[in-house]
Amino acid sequence: MTDEAQQAATEAAQRVVEDVSSWQYSAEGGTIAQQLDEGLAQAKVRLDDDERARILAEIDDMKDEQSSTPQVRSATPAE
Repeated sequence: MTDEAQQAATEAAQRVVEDVSSWQYSAEGGTIAQQLDEGLAQAKVRLDDDERARILAEIDDMKDEQSSTPQVRSATPAE
């Protein structure tokens, strides 16, 4: 995979995380995970399991309203 493809995948995943964070941060964990997975599938990108778990935990932590949107560190195009 080229650096450009990985950068594009990471940017697409970040947009999904921003959308989910802004609309679903106060939802239950299952709803957040479902919305994240659906958004990533639509964007045709994937996060590895550790990155996905970190993002979900950080979105859940936003319930205190003092946390910022999680930053995607790495994503790949879905196959």
